[in-house]
Amino acid sequence: MPRVLIVDDEAAIARALALALTRDGWACVQATSAEQAQARLREEMFDAMVLDLRLSDMRGDVLLHVAASLQPHLAERSLFMTGDISAKAEALIEATHCPFVRKPFDLADVLAVLRDMVPRREADTA
Repeated sequence: MPRVLIVDDEAAIARALALALTRDGWACVQATSAEQAQARLREEMFDAMVLDLRLSDMRGDVLLHVAASLQPHLAERSLFMTGDISAKAEALIEATHCPFVRKPFDLADVLAVLRDMVPRREADTA
């Protein structure tokens, strides 16, 4: 079962996303801050990460850098969520080369991106 870390300081969004991903066969771990996410990344391995660009304690692109230093494969297996439509936000995400979805997002879009990132056979052997 593939494991995904969901990082969003809006707990309701993290819970809703975790519920949908769990129904699709993902093992989900939630963090509502970058600090919590970093602790989980030090303790557990993840196949993918879904994170908000604007966290209360750190920008998502900075957290991605930290995550990739701990689990290098996450540099290419992370999906950003954002409600920020500014050019600056778009530039921050584009610099990471990671896909993103705009809030409010369609859960089917998130699932499609994650399924492409982490083929089930590979995740099952990790």
